[in-house]
Amino acid sequence: MGRPKLLWQSKTLLLLVFPFVGADVVLETHWWATQMPTVAIWTLSISILLGLVAWKLRSATAGAALAGTAITASLMFATVSFPYVPWKTALVPVIVLLVMTSLSTRLGRKRKESLGTAESKRGRVASQVAANLGVAALVSNGLVLSWMMERSWLLPRGAAPALAFAVGLSALAEAAADTISSELGQVVSGNPRMITTLRRAEPGTDGAISVGGTLAGIAAAGLVAAAGAWALNGGWLVLAISWSGGLFGLLFDSLLGATAEQRGWINNDAVNFLSTASAAGIAVAILAVLPNR
Repeated sequence: MGRPKLLWQSKTLLLLVFPFVGADVVLETHWWATQMPTVAIWTLSISILLGLVAWKLRSATAGAALAGTAITASLMFATVSFPYVPWKTALVPVIVLLVMTSLSTRLGRKRKESLGTAESKRGRVASQVAANLGVAALVSNGLVLSWMMERSWLLPRGAAPALAFAVGLSALAEAAADTISSELGQVVSGNPRMITTLRRAEPGTDGAISVGGTLAGIAAAGLVAAAGAWALNGGWLVLAISWSGGLFGLLFDSLLGATAEQRGWINNDAVNFLSTASAAGIAVAILAVLPNR
């Protein structure tokens, strides 16, 4: 989770993300329960099920599973469309991300243990969930999406709701790309190189990248972006925007690791949060320059 003296950053992320996400889930559940109970029932049931599966498979601690449940529910509520079916929401890219990251974490575990870079056998903790998925939940909130769609300078006139979700989808794509590139890079590649100097480095070094790991990260970002574009009927434009954001965030993550994290200024949770935020920021920038239609 990071250097002990920087644990305050991880705690800050928890306080930044989960009070907001928790309140959003409570309010959305109440509203949908009175307007269309089917949405509330499916959203909560699937989100809880995913959290329990992650916990039972030891992909996440109990706290992290609860955190993931809340974020999944928040993302699903934010992307409801009609006629309503659960798999035409953000549930699909979330599942794709979870499956890929869980498998990549388990792949080559013995080698990672020998390098001292293996994930804890208890699974990820709540602050890691906040760091990787928190930005997607925050920018995909219904109020944020509505604000974005009301600003014609940010979105083309008459844009579909799926286009606004490209911002959150970019953050999800970056989270997948970062995890996959790191986990697989330690297994399929030799000595990586620092992104800033191109000097050889030991696997697992902050800011070190490899060809194999980077290609795996690019593919992972594309899969999550494609899953989200399909689920929300966003088409090629949503795919292109979210994939671009994810790729930028992947490089930004390595740059932060090689500079700020190496110097002990920020921990890994902060790096991941800022990297997903940069991915969302690139998506916003792309949306802002799209011609009005």
